[in-house]
Amino acid sequence: MNNIKETVLCGALLAAFCLTGTAQAAPVQAVPSFTQEAEELARLPGGGWLTLDKHGLRLFNASGQEQDRIAVRAKQLDTRSDGNKVLAVFLEAETQRPLPVSVDVSAGKLNRLAPFPVPTFSVEASCLYRDAQQLDHLFLIGKDGQAEQWVMQGEQRSLVRKLALPPHAKHCRADDGAQRLLVSEANMGVWSYEADSEGMGKREVVALRKPYGQLDVGAGALAVLPGGVAVLDGKADKLHLYSHQGSKWTAQPAQAVTLNVRKGDSQLALDGNSLMLRGKDGWQARSLKWAGQAETSPAVAIIAPQAQTEPMARQGDAADDPAIWLSSNPANARILGTNKKQGLLVYDLQGKQTQLLEVGRLNNVDVRQNISLGGGKVDLAVATQRDDNSMMLFTINADGVVAEAGRFPTGLKSIYGMCLYQPASGGGVEAFINDKDGTFQQYRIEMSGMNGNKFSATLLRSFKVATQPEGCVADDANARLFLGEETRGIWTTSADAAKPDALAMVLPVGAQLTADVEGMAIYRQPGGKADSGYLIVSSQGDNSYVVLDAKAPYKVRGRFKVGFNLPAGIDGTSETDGLDVTSASLGGAYAQGMLVIQDGYKRLPDGPQNFKYVAWGDVAKALKLD
Repeated sequence: MNNIKETVLCGALLAAFCLTGTAQAAPVQAVPSFTQEAEELARLPGGGWLTLDKHGLRLFNASGQEQDRIAVRAKQLDTRSDGNKVLAVFLEAETQRPLPVSVDVSAGKLNRLAPFPVPTFSVEASCLYRDAQQLDHLFLIGKDGQAEQWVMQGEQRSLVRKLALPPHAKHCRADDGAQRLLVSEANMGVWSYEADSEGMGKREVVALRKPYGQLDVGAGALAVLPGGVAVLDGKADKLHLYSHQGSKWTAQPAQAVTLNVRKGDSQLALDGNSLMLRGKDGWQARSLKWAGQAETSPAVAIIAPQAQTEPMARQGDAADDPAIWLSSNPANARILGTNKKQGLLVYDLQGKQTQLLEVGRLNNVDVRQNISLGGGKVDLAVATQRDDNSMMLFTINADGVVAEAGRFPTGLKSIYGMCLYQPASGGGVEAFINDKDGTFQQYRIEMSGMNGNKFSATLLRSFKVATQPEGCVADDANARLFLGEETRGIWTTSADAAKPDALAMVLPVGAQLTADVEGMAIYRQPGGKADSGYLIVSSQGDNSYVVLDAKAPYKVRGRFKVGFNLPAGIDGTSETDGLDVTSASLGGAYAQGMLVIQDGYKRLPDGPQNFKYVAWGDVAKALKLD
């Protein structure tokens, strides 16, 4: 089925789906005789057909004339359309290798494309999914529940991730607009999964067998409807329709059908305003009146990363927060990244790890350079240490080599996030440290000792927000602190401990910002005015990033997500904790600066967490920034 076309509301082919009222089935309608041999079929733009039968994959025009065929024994046909170009994928019966074909509807031609690798497990179900980046994915599901998600672009075929899905799944279909994978478990029912590969994903129950739901003996074939799904029960003698609103699936009255098939052999397909059902005696069509509304995700810019760091040496939730250190030679810049299970890592601009400091469970890190301390200049990194609730200091030399320089107890019970503040005048550096209970502490970091080589930290003030914070960033030029209260939004207050002011809300959690509010950074053009700049914030709940002015009234400039860079073998980002940005030219793609983003789930393929590098020029272009 062509899901993109199927979910267009009130189009010529879907007029019947746009009527209001209770879903109902009309009497059986005539089906073109040339399709009756087909075991599987798909309607094409312009009225033609694509069928799988014992002769192979066959292309028919609207008049029923065969235009082309590929001789093959095959099963599991699914399609996606883009104008008169159609992508079809099916499984070769003997090898179960997925074979993609480009269908040129105008020319009446079938063109083989580069195949996928032969699966390493026996495939029972397969289906296509087209993501928001307009990349085509293929889901392969085994009888024992093994499953894989692949992505294709040109001749490239890449494994995105492995999944664990229900056993005995013989049918699946994806709703592209809702980014939903629907899986039919033969002996149990229908499940809904997030089709988007980023994030942990979630599962919803759509329909279950009796006594848990309405299905008699489980679920059979599926067809995606706008805002819902059609399901044949395991006996193929009842048709069930389910609509989806919010997070709830609602069943319509079941409809009796007579298909005369063995269990699990039924098929469904959508033909405009008709639902096609196949049984032992061929295909029958039923017109439907359907009140469902197609679901779509909000439009958001998608930007490809330029590079990624080597993965963490620890599995699970390990990577957290990055910070950028600039060298006199831009090509020698370094990225510092925390590993919550190991310590501090250092990477070059190609993402190669150059250092590992195994100093314990570090959470957040920040960097300031050319700090006037002890009569000289020093580059410092500061991080929160969760093993002993301390603040750790690190020096960074001219070659970008990081060394531990001290740690200071904070008295906090559950230390969490932090950021540095370098006052525009007076030199020195200060650190804001927070606790999960909402407490913030502000310290001045100084250097003392006989030779001016011993660091100290003095508490300047404390304040508190109502619930758990983490991310924060200081606007040095304007002496402002921005902080994130994870479930409530972004606040600002004075960064000057001698001139405290009340917290003011910058952007609450809502339509543009989804909890949790996480990493923050400020982008300011080199030599730019102090009252200009952009605040970038991780909107963790929807895997996006919000860009807003860093000055009142804090106008939101846009949102973006980080997607695939398939030629480079890099996946997108999700569930981001920390991020950092610089406007310094680092050469090449980073001539306008770089954004470094923690990725909660590394795909392409699955692996330990890491950090992604994004060119700021790509962000500026996508959001039309100055």
